[in-house]
Amino acid sequence: MSTHHLRFHRDTHPAGARVNLPSCIARILFIEQGVARIRAARTAAGLGPNAACLASGETEVLSAGETIVHRWELHRVDATPDEPADLVAPISLDAGTRWLIRCDRVDFPPGGVAWTHTHRGPGIRCLLEGTIRVEVNGHGQDIVPGQPWFEAGPDPVLAIASTTVPSAFARVMVLPAELLGRSSIRYELPEDQDKPKRQSYRLVIDEPIDT
Repeated sequence: MSTHHLRFHRDTHPAGARVNLPSCIARILFIEQGVARIRAARTAAGLGPNAACLASGETEVLSAGETIVHRWELHRVDATPDEPADLVAPISLDAGTRWLIRCDRVDFPPGGVAWTHTHRGPGIRCLLEGTIRVEVNGHGQDIVPGQPWFEAGPDPVLAIASTTVPSAFARVMVLPAELLGRSSIRYELPEDQDKPKRQSYRLVIDEPIDT
């Protein structure tokens, strides 16, 4: 039974926009384009492209120019807002486990492949540039820029990036707190262990949370 919802929004704000967001367990705001000022109870940050911040309570977003903001929010099922979202993923978080929330950017050179792998927790990704084909349990999906997708974690995933241009996505995952500062990926097939891993990772946020 699902205990929480992980929600994703890709928001476009005009210059001078002021947006007030309600409280949630954890909220990550990642700037794809533009500059924004983020204010919350324990957060005050000016962010540009590829920067992010973590907030939990009521949050204000002030856009200096036209801004594209990726917004991930973690809510308990019984407190999920009615606001439409680009993607909502029901997830189950064991109350006896300590959790963290992680935001990173993953870049692939042309022809990069994330060989069949799993993660230790669920997450939502959104493609920033290029293309990626994601194959899960025999089903494939071709992802284009601006499109989000969900990965449950334990389901083996093969991700094949464009062969002609660089590709990149931003990602937020909810992981066991014991993985703080450590990779969550596990390659599933023995024949893939020694293959080149050409993707690169830029960790932006890695913080314990109270669920």
